[in-house]
Amino acid sequence: MSALFTDRHRELLLDLLRLPSVNPLEAGPEDPPSRLPEALARYAAAAARAGFRTIGLAAPHASCLDRPDVPATVRAAARDPRFLAGQPSLLLRLGPDRPRADTVMFNVHLDTVAGHTPPVFDDARFTGRGAVDAKGPAVALLAGLEAAASHPAVGRDITVLLQAVAGEEGGALGTYGTRPLLEAGHHGRLNVFCEPTGLRALPRATAAMTARITVEGEDAVDDRPDAGHNATVLLGFLAQHLAARLDGAVPGTRVCVAGLHTGRIHNRVHGTGTLLLNLSYRRTRDGTALETAVGRQLADGLRRFTELFDATREFARTARDAARITRLGWDKRGLPALDNRDPWAEALLARAGARPPADDPGFTCDAVWAAGLDGAFTAVLGPGSLAANHAHAPGEFIDLAALEDFAGVVRRLTTSFAEGPRPEAPSTQPRSPAPPFRAPRPEENRTPSRKESG
Repeated sequence: MSALFTDRHRELLLDLLRLPSVNPLEAGPEDPPSRLPEALARYAAAAARAGFRTIGLAAPHASCLDRPDVPATVRAAARDPRFLAGQPSLLLRLGPDRPRADTVMFNVHLDTVAGHTPPVFDDARFTGRGAVDAKGPAVALLAGLEAAASHPAVGRDITVLLQAVAGEEGGALGTYGTRPLLEAGHHGRLNVFCEPTGLRALPRATAAMTARITVEGEDAVDDRPDAGHNATVLLGFLAQHLAARLDGAVPGTRVCVAGLHTGRIHNRVHGTGTLLLNLSYRRTRDGTALETAVGRQLADGLRRFTELFDATREFARTARDAARITRLGWDKRGLPALDNRDPWAEALLARAGARPPADDPGFTCDAVWAAGLDGAFTAVLGPGSLAANHAHAPGEFIDLAALEDFAGVVRRLTTSFAEGPRPEAPSTQPRSPAPPFRAPRPEENRTPSRKESG
C-alpha cells in the first residue's frame, strides 16, 4: 500500500515547523515573533489540493473575551489590539454546508509553547517545536483527509469541517480560537480534536482552573526581619499545607502546586509574593467542589500558620497579619469538562483503528468546549504522546511512522462516516452555565481575619 504521508507532506511539515508560532502568552525573550497567520495560510493552500474551501481565516471579535471564564492573562494581553489580530484561526470545508448529522469536524491547533528551534528530519523522525503538539498531527490529519476525499461519498454525502486554530497553548484554552468557532455552529455529528493520545480515542478532556494566592505585605531590611511581613515563609508554608490537604481531597481531580515567587535579593525580607495552583478535574461539578476546598484549606492553613509562628521573634508580625495580607484570586475558573458517551461513534472509531481509551483520564485541551453539544459526540485522538514525545520540553519529536498511522485512521474514519448509517446521538447533559459576571467587592476577595471569622 502506498504511503499517505508523502514527500509533499514531509515538506509541508518542515515548512510549518520552521515558521515560529509560539503563543504570545508564553513567548520567551529568545523566541522569534509568531508567524501564525502565515502558517495558517500555507496550511489552507495545501488543503485546497484536496478540495477544501477556506470559509474563514480571521481573528474573532474582542467581545468573545468579555466573559468571566476567560483567563485573566488572556484578557490582559488583549488590551493590545495587536494580540488578537496576530492570532487568527482557520476554518476549511469540504462539501457544501450540511446539517450536523451529515458533518464530521476535525480540530487541530497550530500555535505552540515557547522554545522554537530549527526543525530536523532524519528520514524517520521530525524534531522541533510543534512536532507532536500539534503541527505533526495537523499535517497527518490533512494527509488522511486528502486520501479520504477520493471516496465518492466524501463531499457528496457528507461534509468535512477542518478547524486549524490559535489560542490552545499559553493557558488560553481555546477561548479565542476553538470556542468562537463551535459557538458559531461549526461542528458536526462527530468531532475529533487532534492531540497526542497514542491513537487512543479519548471521550473526555479535563478542564483546569488556576488559583493565585497573593501576599501583599511590607518589606523589611535583613537586619530587622521582624519589622516586615515574610511572604517567603508564609507562602512556603501554604504551599506545603495545600499540597498535603488538597491531594485527593476531591476524587478525580489533580492538584499541581506550581510557581512560587517572592524575590531574588538575599538581604531583604520580601513582603509580597504569589503562589500558583493549577487544578484539573474530569467533571464540571468536581471543579466546583475543588474550588470550594481551596478556599477552605487556605483559611485553615492561615490559621495554622498563625498558631505556629505567633510566638516567634522574626515572624510574629507575619503571623499576626497573615489572614489580612493574603488574598485568593482566580486566573481562570468555570471551564466545563468533557465526558461523553456514544456506542455508535466509539465503535466507528475502533473500526478505523483508534485504540480504546481504557482508564486514561485524559488531559486539558480545547475539546472541553464541545461539552454539552447537542446531537454530537467528541473524541480526542492523535499520534504520539505528550510525555514520551517531549511535548512542551526540549527535543520535541514525532516519528514518521506515527504520522502515517494517524493518517490511515483519519482516512478510514472519514470514509466509514460517509458510508453511514449515522444514527442520532444520545442526549447529553447540558453544560453547566458559567456564573454571571460580578466584580467582587474588595472585602470578598480576601481571606477573613481571625476576628472576622469568629
